[in-house]
Amino acid sequence: MHRRPRLVAPGAALAALLTGCSATPDAAAPGSGEHAGHHGGHAGHHGGHDNGAGPLVHRFERAEDWVAEFEGPERDAWQKPAEVVAAMRIAPGMRVADLGAGTGYFLPHLSRAVGPTGAVIGLDIERDMVRYMTERASRERLANVTARQVGPADPGLDPGSVDRILVVNTWHHIPDRPAYAAKLRAALRPDGAVVVVDFTDTARHGPPKEHRIAPEAVAAELRAGGLSPEVVAEDLPDQYIVVGRRADAGAAR
Repeated sequence: MHRRPRLVAPGAALAALLTGCSATPDAAAPGSGEHAGHHGGHAGHHGGHDNGAGPLVHRFERAEDWVAEFEGPERDAWQKPAEVVAAMRIAPGMRVADLGAGTGYFLPHLSRAVGPTGAVIGLDIERDMVRYMTERASRERLANVTARQVGPADPGLDPGSVDRILVVNTWHHIPDRPAYAAKLRAALRPDGAVVVVDFTDTARHGPPKEHRIAPEAVAAELRAGGLSPEVVAEDLPDQYIVVGRRADAGAAR
Protein backbone atom coordinates (compact mmCIF):
# COMPACT_ATOMS: atom_id res chain seq x y z
CA MET A 1 0.00 0.00 0.00
CA HIS A 2 1.51 3.32 -0.96
CA ARG A 3 1.71 6.12 1.55
CA ARG A 4 -1.18 8.48 1.22
CA PRO A 5 -0.21 12.15 0.93
CA ARG A 6 -1.49 14.17 3.83
CA LEU A 7 -3.26 17.46 3.45
CA VAL A 8 -0.79 20.11 2.39
CA ALA A 9 -1.32 23.75 3.06
CA PRO A 10 -1.58 25.95 -0.04
CA GLY A 11 1.65 26.31 -0.05
CA ALA A 12 9.34 18.57 -28.80
CA ALA A 13 5.94 19.91 -29.40
CA LEU A 14 3.27 18.96 -26.97
CA ALA A 15 2.15 16.31 -29.38
CA ALA A 16 0.28 14.24 -26.87
CA LEU A 17 -0.61 16.81 -24.29
CA LEU A 18 -4.18 16.03 -23.49
CA THR A 19 -5.00 12.96 -25.42
CA GLY A 20 -6.22 9.80 -23.88
CA CYS A 21 -5.14 10.86 -20.45
CA SER A 22 -8.47 11.36 -18.94
CA ALA A 23 -9.68 8.49 -20.94
CA THR A 24 -7.05 5.95 -20.10
CA PRO A 25 -3.97 5.04 -18.14
CA ASP A 26 -0.57 5.91 -19.46
CA ALA A 27 0.09 3.72 -22.39
CA ALA A 28 2.35 3.41 -25.35
CA ALA A 29 1.18 3.17 -28.93
CA PRO A 30 -1.34 0.40 -29.62
CA GLY A 31 0.33 -2.94 -29.96
CA SER A 32 3.55 -2.03 -28.19
CA GLY A 33 2.31 -3.22 -24.82
CA GLU A 34 5.12 -1.40 -23.05
CA HIS A 35 2.91 0.72 -20.85
CA ALA A 36 -0.44 -0.82 -21.54
CA GLY A 37 -2.75 -1.07 -18.59
CA HIS A 38 -1.95 2.18 -16.88
CA HIS A 39 -4.07 4.89 -18.18
CA GLY A 40 -6.97 6.46 -16.60
CA GLY A 41 -9.33 8.37 -18.74
CA HIS A 42 -6.74 10.92 -19.52
CA ALA A 43 -3.49 10.01 -21.04
CA GLY A 44 -0.41 11.20 -19.41
CA HIS A 45 2.80 10.76 -17.53
CA HIS A 46 5.37 13.34 -17.05
CA GLY A 47 8.83 13.86 -15.79
CA GLY A 48 10.22 12.60 -12.53
CA HIS A 49 9.79 14.38 -9.27
CA ASP A 50 12.59 16.73 -10.20
CA ASN A 51 10.93 17.32 -13.57
CA GLY A 52 14.12 16.24 -15.30
CA ALA A 53 12.68 13.73 -17.75
CA GLY A 54 10.57 16.14 -19.76
CA PRO A 55 6.98 15.61 -20.92
CA LEU A 56 5.91 12.16 -22.00
CA VAL A 57 4.77 12.21 -25.61
CA HIS A 58 2.02 9.90 -26.84
CA ARG A 59 -0.37 10.11 -29.74
CA PHE A 60 -3.90 8.72 -29.59
CA GLU A 61 -5.10 9.44 -33.09
CA ARG A 62 -7.57 6.57 -33.56
CA ALA A 63 -10.10 6.63 -30.75
CA GLU A 64 -11.44 3.12 -31.29
CA ASP A 65 -7.94 1.70 -30.80
CA TRP A 66 -8.04 2.92 -27.20
CA VAL A 67 -11.61 2.27 -26.09
CA ALA A 68 -10.93 -1.20 -24.64
CA GLU A 69 -8.04 0.09 -22.56
CA PHE A 70 -9.51 3.42 -21.52
CA GLU A 71 -12.97 2.08 -20.80
CA GLY A 72 -12.32 -1.43 -19.45
CA PRO A 73 -14.28 -2.36 -16.30
CA GLU A 74 -11.06 -3.02 -14.37
CA ARG A 75 -10.24 0.64 -14.57
CA ASP A 76 -13.09 1.61 -12.28
CA ALA A 77 -11.45 -0.34 -9.44
CA TRP A 78 -8.31 1.82 -9.37
CA GLN A 79 -9.53 5.04 -10.98
CA LYS A 80 -12.55 5.33 -8.64
CA PRO A 81 -14.32 7.95 -10.78
CA ALA A 82 -17.08 8.55 -8.25
CA GLU A 83 -14.51 9.48 -5.59
CA VAL A 84 -12.64 11.75 -8.00
CA VAL A 85 -15.84 13.58 -8.93
CA ALA A 86 -16.81 13.85 -5.25
CA ALA A 87 -13.45 15.49 -4.53
CA MET A 88 -14.25 18.13 -7.15
CA ARG A 89 -17.13 19.50 -5.02
CA ILE A 90 -19.35 20.02 -8.05
CA ALA A 91 -22.70 21.71 -7.51
CA PRO A 92 -25.66 21.38 -9.90
CA GLY A 93 -25.55 24.02 -12.60
CA MET A 94 -21.76 24.29 -12.71
CA ARG A 95 -19.76 24.40 -15.92
CA VAL A 96 -16.95 21.81 -15.92
CA ALA A 97 -14.13 21.13 -18.38
CA ASP A 98 -12.43 17.74 -18.73
CA LEU A 99 -8.97 18.47 -20.07
CA GLY A 100 -7.36 15.61 -21.99
CA ALA A 101 -10.67 13.79 -21.95
CA GLY A 102 -9.71 11.11 -24.48
CA THR A 103 -12.63 8.78 -25.13
CA GLY A 104 -14.69 10.55 -22.47
CA TYR A 105 -14.39 8.11 -19.56
CA PHE A 106 -15.33 10.79 -17.02
CA LEU A 107 -18.02 12.53 -19.09
CA PRO A 108 -21.04 10.51 -17.85
CA HIS A 109 -19.95 11.03 -14.24
CA LEU A 110 -19.46 14.76 -14.72
CA SER A 111 -22.73 15.04 -16.64
CA ARG A 112 -24.66 13.62 -13.70
CA ALA A 113 -22.82 15.83 -11.22
CA VAL A 114 -23.63 19.14 -12.96
CA GLY A 115 -27.20 18.12 -13.73
CA PRO A 116 -29.48 19.33 -16.51
CA THR A 117 -28.75 23.00 -15.81
CA GLY A 118 -24.97 22.52 -15.94
CA ALA A 119 -22.54 21.91 -18.76
CA VAL A 120 -19.52 19.66 -19.39
CA ILE A 121 -16.89 20.25 -22.06
CA GLY A 122 -14.56 17.44 -23.13
CA LEU A 123 -11.27 18.89 -24.42
CA ASP A 124 -8.59 17.01 -26.33
CA ILE A 125 -5.90 17.79 -28.87
CA GLU A 126 -6.77 14.74 -30.99
CA ARG A 127 -9.47 15.32 -33.58
CA ASP A 128 -10.65 11.71 -33.51
CA MET A 129 -11.04 11.72 -29.73
CA VAL A 130 -13.28 14.76 -30.07
CA ARG A 131 -15.27 12.97 -32.76
CA TYR A 132 -15.65 9.94 -30.49
CA MET A 133 -16.73 12.04 -27.49
CA THR A 134 -19.32 13.88 -29.59
CA GLU A 135 -20.77 10.59 -30.79
CA ARG A 136 -20.68 9.21 -27.26
CA ALA A 137 -22.61 12.17 -25.88
CA SER A 138 -25.29 11.59 -28.50
CA ARG A 139 -25.34 7.82 -28.03
CA GLU A 140 -25.56 8.03 -24.23
CA ARG A 141 -27.93 11.00 -24.31
CA LEU A 142 -25.61 13.29 -22.39
CA ALA A 143 -27.44 16.44 -23.43
CA ASN A 144 -25.25 18.72 -21.30
CA VAL A 145 -21.96 17.43 -22.79
CA THR A 146 -20.04 18.89 -25.72
CA ALA A 147 -16.51 18.22 -26.99
CA ARG A 148 -13.99 20.27 -28.86
CA GLN A 149 -10.41 20.15 -30.06
CA VAL A 150 -7.83 22.42 -28.47
CA GLY A 151 -4.26 23.33 -29.27
CA PRO A 152 -1.28 21.76 -27.49
CA ALA A 153 -0.32 24.85 -25.49
CA ASP A 154 -3.69 26.42 -24.72
CA PRO A 155 -6.84 24.95 -23.12
CA GLY A 156 -8.98 27.15 -25.36
CA LEU A 157 -11.27 28.27 -22.55
CA ASP A 158 -12.67 31.78 -22.35
CA PRO A 159 -11.71 33.87 -19.30
CA GLY A 160 -13.94 33.22 -16.29
CA SER A 161 -15.95 30.58 -18.15
CA VAL A 162 -15.73 27.41 -16.01
CA ASP A 163 -16.14 26.38 -12.37
CA ARG A 164 -13.98 23.26 -12.43
CA ILE A 165 -11.25 21.89 -14.67
CA LEU A 166 -10.44 18.18 -14.35
CA VAL A 167 -6.98 17.04 -15.49
CA VAL A 168 -6.63 13.25 -15.15
CA ASN A 169 -3.40 11.45 -16.08
CA THR A 170 -2.48 14.40 -18.27
CA TRP A 171 -0.46 16.85 -16.19
CA HIS A 172 2.80 15.05 -16.86
CA HIS A 173 2.31 15.60 -20.61
CA ILE A 174 2.53 19.38 -20.30
CA PRO A 175 6.00 20.89 -20.83
CA ASP A 176 5.57 24.37 -19.33
CA ARG A 177 3.15 23.57 -16.56
CA PRO A 178 3.36 26.82 -14.55
CA ALA A 179 2.49 28.83 -17.68
CA TYR A 180 -0.30 26.41 -18.52
CA ALA A 181 -1.60 26.63 -14.96
CA ALA A 182 -1.85 30.39 -15.36
CA LYS A 183 -4.04 29.89 -18.43
CA LEU A 184 -6.25 27.50 -16.50
CA ARG A 185 -6.53 30.01 -13.68
CA ALA A 186 -7.66 32.68 -16.12
CA ALA A 187 -10.45 30.36 -17.32
CA LEU A 188 -11.85 29.85 -13.81
CA ARG A 189 -14.74 31.67 -12.25
CA PRO A 190 -14.08 33.30 -8.85
CA ASP A 191 -14.72 30.13 -6.81
CA GLY A 192 -13.26 27.84 -9.45
CA ALA A 193 -10.69 25.09 -9.10
CA VAL A 194 -8.33 22.93 -11.15
CA VAL A 195 -8.32 19.27 -10.06
CA VAL A 196 -5.19 17.33 -11.06
CA VAL A 197 -5.24 13.53 -10.73
CA ASP A 198 -2.01 11.69 -11.49
CA PHE A 199 0.00 8.63 -10.54
CA THR A 200 1.98 8.14 -7.34
CA ASP A 201 5.58 6.98 -7.41
CA THR A 202 4.50 3.50 -6.26
CA ALA A 203 1.46 3.14 -8.52
CA ARG A 204 0.98 -0.17 -10.33
CA HIS A 205 -0.41 1.75 -13.30
CA GLY A 206 0.82 4.85 -15.06
CA PRO A 207 3.88 6.07 -16.93
CA PRO A 208 7.49 5.05 -16.32
CA LYS A 209 8.71 6.34 -12.97
CA GLU A 210 10.97 8.92 -14.55
CA HIS A 211 7.85 10.54 -16.01
CA ARG A 212 5.90 10.74 -12.75
CA ILE A 213 5.51 13.94 -10.80
CA ALA A 214 5.27 14.16 -7.03
CA PRO A 215 2.07 15.80 -5.71
CA GLU A 216 4.20 18.45 -4.01
CA ALA A 217 5.71 19.36 -7.39
CA VAL A 218 2.24 19.64 -8.93
CA ALA A 219 1.20 21.90 -6.06
CA ALA A 220 4.24 24.11 -6.65
CA GLU A 221 3.45 24.38 -10.36
CA LEU A 222 -0.17 25.32 -9.67
CA ARG A 223 1.00 27.90 -7.15
CA ALA A 224 3.41 29.35 -9.74
CA GLY A 225 0.39 29.75 -12.04
CA GLY A 226 -1.47 31.81 -9.47
CA LEU A 227 -3.53 29.05 -7.86
CA SER A 228 -3.77 28.10 -4.19
CA PRO A 229 -3.07 24.32 -4.03
CA GLU A 230 -3.67 21.51 -1.58
CA VAL A 231 -3.14 17.77 -1.75
CA VAL A 232 -6.46 16.09 -1.03
CA ALA A 233 -6.46 12.98 1.16
CA GLU A 234 -8.51 10.67 -1.05
CA ASP A 235 -8.06 6.90 -0.86
CA LEU A 236 -7.15 6.18 -4.46
CA PRO A 237 -4.95 3.07 -4.77
CA ASP A 238 -2.58 4.42 -7.43
CA GLN A 239 -3.11 8.16 -7.64
CA TYR A 240 -3.16 11.44 -5.76
CA ILE A 241 -5.40 14.47 -6.18
CA VAL A 242 -4.15 18.04 -6.06
CA VAL A 243 -6.73 20.84 -6.10
CA GLY A 244 -5.65 24.33 -7.15
CA ARG A 245 -8.13 27.08 -6.36
CA ARG A 246 -8.06 30.66 -7.44
CA ALA A 247 -6.06 32.54 -4.85
CA ASP A 248 -8.96 34.96 -4.42
CA ALA A 249 -11.44 32.10 -3.85
CA GLY A 250 -12.88 31.20 -0.48
CA ALA A 251 -12.41 27.96 1.38
CA ALA A 252 -13.51 24.70 -0.22
CA ARG A 253 -17.23 24.18 -0.10
